[in-house]
Amino acid sequence: MLDIQQLRRDLPGVIAALEKRKTPQPYLDVAAFTALEAERKRIQTRTEELQAQRNAASKQIGQKKGKGEDTTELMAQVAGIADELAAGAARLEAVQAELQTMLMSSPNLPQPGVPVGPDETGNVEVRRWGTPRTFEQPPRDHIDIGTALGLDFETGAKLSGSRFTFMRGPAARLHRALAQFMLDLHTTRHGYTECYTPYIVNREILEGTGQLPKFKEDMFWVYRGSDGAGDDGPQAEQYLISTSEISLTNTVREKILDAAALPIKLTAHSPCFRSEAGAAGKDTRGMIRQHQFDKVEMVQVTRPDQSDAALEEMVGNAEAVLQALELPYRVIVLCTGDMGFGSAKTYDLEVWVPAQGTYREISSCSNCEAFQARRMQARFRNAQGKTEYVHTLNGSGVAVGRALVALLENHQQADGSIRIPAALRPYLAGADVVRP
Repeated sequence: MLDIQQLRRDLPGVIAALEKRKTPQPYLDVAAFTALEAERKRIQTRTEELQAQRNAASKQIGQKKGKGEDTTELMAQVAGIADELAAGAARLEAVQAELQTMLMSSPNLPQPGVPVGPDETGNVEVRRWGTPRTFEQPPRDHIDIGTALGLDFETGAKLSGSRFTFMRGPAARLHRALAQFMLDLHTTRHGYTECYTPYIVNREILEGTGQLPKFKEDMFWVYRGSDGAGDDGPQAEQYLISTSEISLTNTVREKILDAAALPIKLTAHSPCFRSEAGAAGKDTRGMIRQHQFDKVEMVQVTRPDQSDAALEEMVGNAEAVLQALELPYRVIVLCTGDMGFGSAKTYDLEVWVPAQGTYREISSCSNCEAFQARRMQARFRNAQGKTEYVHTLNGSGVAVGRALVALLENHQQADGSIRIPAALRPYLAGADVVRP
């Protein structure tokens, strides 16, 4: 959530930063914000005036009563002031709710150094690692290779509809091995604490990390009926997580942390559920874009002065996964028009997919600065003993399904087998090859 004090101090600067995001629609209704702010100030000024009048009248009432004089007129005046104060308080609450809604619907401000661009065409490549393999014959895609290994798209569709995949045998084993390898790498070498999180969360948890209210159509909703045991309604609103970033980041919700406890580094392997609203027709074949997929997530909670370095560290953590799996990739920094809603700066890692002859996203690492912390009221006590908002970061470490796609395609052999990189072999009982 944007800092309302920054909006009050420098509204033109905030609008200029938001306009770099290149949306066709304004992110903040300046006229509406200005009008609401003016009304807020008017109500608060009037409230102070009325309180002063009430105090003066109350004092006079006390003096008159002490002298045995009639206070009827003053009592009526105080009652009228009380009514106006109550009406003002109600309107002020409504104005503040409108301002809150406006702030909750506005994206984060990009960092000054983020490249300005309208969409993915404005992204900037930072570096590459590895050389894409040259094949004697055109490389087979993961659908062709994986079918013999146990990728079963037909059964997935029969069970759940399009964009779901059933796995059995070698494919399921490879998928599990990849997730275990990533978790072990991040916990033993990169300093993250492994977590297991709920897959269903409450509405306010998604508000905390920015998925709601803007991206409700991208979520899968579930409801629990009231059982009379403290539920918050007959149809309590809950959602399947689209990433474990949601549950990991919200572990610091409504907390004041000790500065010595920062940074907090968490990781989890979980399924992710996305409706892919607006993605009709994109990557309908195979495992590139699924309604359910697995991901190993990394989250860091830091002091503000740590977050830029933490972002670079997280990118390196994700790169270490791809390097160990011997998968060529590139790192790009996203431009202002392609960044996520809550991000101030984002790097994407794109892995080489031979059958498509291009790089595809496999990890996205973002610094959200204090944007999520304001929504969650997540703070720490600084060296001066004052509270300030933490910075939150998240990154894929990495998407398991896309790692499986890249592994199958990059390490395919002519006989249909898959060469297993050395780092993954301990998770497959030492096997250096997986065969159909």
